[in-house]
Amino acid sequence: MGIRLPSLLLNAKQIVRMQTVSSRSQCGVPKGHIAVYVGEIERKRFVVPISYLNHPSFVALLKTAEEEFGFKHPTGALTIPCREDAFLNLTSRLHTP
Repeated sequence: MGIRLPSLLLNAKQIVRMQTVSSRSQCGVPKGHIAVYVGEIERKRFVVPISYLNHPSFVALLKTAEEEFGFKHPTGALTIPCREDAFLNLTSRLHTP
């Protein structure tokens, strides 16, 4: 069983780069951040620091998103299929210094 984390990160970073360059001023995403949609059924938009892309826990969420959606996300943005409270719990732990 091989893990493709480097390619996963590379593809996710390419998607993020395309989204941030093309729509940063239109969607209110500050430099150094990305917008992600979180939720299993109803999706809510969150803006998180790009540095989260390097954290192992966040990478695990990206892997889940890749397994469910591939790299063609229904919203046109990075979509993470997990419960909102689980996402908030994770990001609050990542935000703590």
